[in-house]
Amino acid sequence: MRIDALPIRTSVVAIAFFLSLAACGKAPKEAESTDTVRFSIMSTENAQAAQTSWAPFLTDMEKATGLKVQPFFGSNYTALIEAMRFKQTEMGWFTNQSGLEAVRRSGGEVFARTTKPSGPDGYQSVVIVKKGSGLTLEKIMACDKTLNFAMGDAKSTSGTLAPMTYLFAPKNVTPTSCFKTVKSANHEANLFAVAMGQVDAATNNTQSIVRLSTKTDPAAKQALANIEVVWTSPTIPEDPMIWRKDVPESVKAKVRAFIFAYGVGDTPEAARQREILKGIETGPFKVADNRHLLPVREMEATEALIEARNKHDPAATAKAQADLDAVHAEQKGAGPS
Repeated sequence: MRIDALPIRTSVVAIAFFLSLAACGKAPKEAESTDTVRFSIMSTENAQAAQTSWAPFLTDMEKATGLKVQPFFGSNYTALIEAMRFKQTEMGWFTNQSGLEAVRRSGGEVFARTTKPSGPDGYQSVVIVKKGSGLTLEKIMACDKTLNFAMGDAKSTSGTLAPMTYLFAPKNVTPTSCFKTVKSANHEANLFAVAMGQVDAATNNTQSIVRLSTKTDPAAKQALANIEVVWTSPTIPEDPMIWRKDVPESVKAKVRAFIFAYGVGDTPEAARQREILKGIETGPFKVADNRHLLPVREMEATEALIEARNKHDPAATAKAQADLDAVHAEQKGAGPS
């Protein structure tokens, strides 16, 4: 099967099928094949563009590993988490928050992480407004329910968790009580919505903005010219690559050998591979494990602690503090990875 010819509608039908299975509580039979890898990819912007960008990388994986590599494009992270949970995918690229959910609920484990193609690793969550609107962060956080706001997918680290942790929770604010309306969409859709004045402000991230800046589409360039950043979060770690723990070791070994050598070295072939990696917005992958998710667990526990304190709930406060202490202990090397 040609990877670049996989119909997008196939993925959509598959996602609906997996979610319907989740709803009725019946898991499909686990695939017994050890010669196929189903690789999940979140399409945060345009699904067809994601398919085009990923095809060369997945084709190279097929050739190098001898495995059949089938892409699974999801329109939201819940679909990817559920697909892995019901053993319809073996591995994939997740955000930090959705990756944590995949580890907790889908039998996943981190085995690699992405890197920046250039510059230091990490990215930031941002809040954007239309340029010239006069909106400042102070006006946005006035919470007078006059503004329309947009956030990311519920499982998005930069679109939801980071702004909730670093912006809203410390001020004891929930977006639904702060704004006239709160919508949820992917980063590109939110950016265009702000640029066209359809919403007053929205979350986004620095990676998405850089990605859009590389496009030659005049509409994209105009949209970028029409927005400005009014809030920036602390640095968020790069994204994790996750596979199911129960994937056969023979398959894992082939994937390891491929992914950690891909784009590495000074040969013309390595240079070609790095250009392919740039197309999916990463540099060569690095080895990682579940400790990679400690920062997002820290954000999660911090948000819970702030909310519990603001509600004057002693039991919830104690639990959140214990969770945060456990994360800090692991960060110091006192706990399991």
